[in-house]
Amino acid sequence: MPKLKTRKSAAKRFRMTATGKIVRRSANRNHLLQHKSAERKRRLWKLTQVHENDEQNVRLMLPYSS
Repeated sequence: MPKLKTRKSAAKRFRMTATGKIVRRSANRNHLLQHKSAERKRRLWKLTQVHENDEQNVRLMLPYSS
């Protein structure tokens, strides 16, 4: 069986937790920040879990992250 290739773009964006969940950065934190409240920006610092509908696609892109 040949080795599987990892999608490098996905490897930079997603991480696995110790329990096997996939986490990602929150969106809307790159620019146009002056009109967003400090509380909203603080909330966006945190990592969020990938939605269950997208989880299978991410796992296929990261074959060795299990």
